[in-house]
Amino acid sequence: MKNYKDLEIYRISYALAIKIHKLSLKLPKYELYEEGSQIRRSSKGITSCIVEGYGRKRYKADFVKFLIYAQASCDETILHLNFIKNAHEIDKKEMQSLLDAYDELGSKINRFIRYVENEWR
Repeated sequence: MKNYKDLEIYRISYALAIKIHKLSLKLPKYELYEEGSQIRRSSKGITSCIVEGYGRKRYKADFVKFLIYAQASCDETILHLNFIKNAHEIDKKEMQSLLDAYDELGSKINRFIRYVENEWR
């Protein structure tokens, strides 16, 4: 690995954060700064934590800690997606696709945490 951009979890989380950003702008005006802001921050927080953790990769405990933060932000994003899905008239198919993608991302982050804990130098 040359840098964090080589991590699959980084690439997936970044692409999903862009989708979430665009989705959040479709929310009603009164939600742009409520639920919209929350989901934008949590989705981008996943990517940010992966990058920050990778920057501290020399210190395994710090790397794991930030990956755990990324996992928590992934869970938070799923929560916000469910709020939006149940409270607004957003394309249900699109919402389910995003929920499935975040579930898969969460699994990949968990597997990567185990890898770092057990195999990282």
